[in-house]
Amino acid sequence: MGKVAIIGVGQSTFVRKYPGSIKELAFEGFREAMNDAQATAKNIDASIVCSAPEYDKQRSPAGVFAEYLGLNPQPTFYVESLCSSSSTGLRLAYSMVKSGLHDMIAVVGFQKMSEITSAESQERMGRGADIQWESPFGTMMPAYYAMYARAHMEKYGTKPEDLAAIRVKAATYGQINEKAVYRKPVTMEMFSDPENIMGRPVASPLRVGDACANADGSSCLIVASEEKAKEFSKKPVWILGLGAATTTVNLAGRDLFSGLTAARQAGEQAYKMAGVTPKDIDVAEVHDCFTIAEMMAYENLGFAEPGGGKELIQSKETYKEGSIPVNVDGGLLSKGHPIGATGGSQIRTIVHQLRDEAGDIQVKNPEIGLIHNIGGVGLYGNVTILGR
Repeated sequence: MGKVAIIGVGQSTFVRKYPGSIKELAFEGFREAMNDAQATAKNIDASIVCSAPEYDKQRSPAGVFAEYLGLNPQPTFYVESLCSSSSTGLRLAYSMVKSGLHDMIAVVGFQKMSEITSAESQERMGRGADIQWESPFGTMMPAYYAMYARAHMEKYGTKPEDLAAIRVKAATYGQINEKAVYRKPVTMEMFSDPENIMGRPVASPLRVGDACANADGSSCLIVASEEKAKEFSKKPVWILGLGAATTTVNLAGRDLFSGLTAARQAGEQAYKMAGVTPKDIDVAEVHDCFTIAEMMAYENLGFAEPGGGKELIQSKETYKEGSIPVNVDGGLLSKGHPIGATGGSQIRTIVHQLRDEAGDIQVKNPEIGLIHNIGGVGLYGNVTILGR
């Protein structure tokens, strides 16, 4: 079959507490993507809804959204892979279009995390681990990533200041992203100021400034066959490579000194499918739920050698003007992390970059972009490579 393209992208503003229903929230991303694609609901012959259901009060949201978005009687599907759900949704959409089963699919990611309390949210995140052997011990997401941070520091001599530099970069761009939750400047001095919340401990060695925030939000991608892409879009962005991998749920089965192996394996698959190498990537979005996650992504994706991530951020090579711009929309650290919508938001950013529509964060003449989206503590790894 022919190539597969993304012809429309959309995202709601990510907020701490969305005042409307999940249907209204999903519509915001859907509306922007449909306007971008210049399509109507009649053009969409299937939809894929993506979220982490443990945060949803609505059971089976796919059917509810299909009705609300005017997508009946077309089939709808529900996909979940924790924080990488909408990247998994894109993989499914690609497969269905590539097979010829559908011509144009809407991939809708959403999460309204404010429907439950922060304590309930943390408890549900803990249940992302094995509920028999691991989560009963009370380990939460910050503690899991703190273990990776400690391992990285022990093996490579990484310092807390190296991680703080990643947050400073994120805030540099988050300030100019009108759809981000956190739009304030962050400086290195904040981390050493005992009166500043940024430097307060969460799970040693990670501090408040090293962590992203929960958020409410939605995203949407319109995926089309080559024929439909040429019919609807003057600037289709082509899906060149897709990689996906998993690893053991329990950390006892992992080597913490190797970073996130599922991300590395997914990246290798995506590079091979696209026929490119890390040096060919002009702009990237990586899953920076914690600063150490971005540091590991530099190394797992081949942008730096193992242990070399700290030099990459300190030399500002991952800034917009650097050799490999990463998360120049502020990343999760600034945008917030509405779990089911996160991957779609990352993909939207890269699509805008490849169409030269990214405004103040536009990278110069990018031809190939990469999206790295992780589910859980490296349990699911998804890497997507897009091209003009």
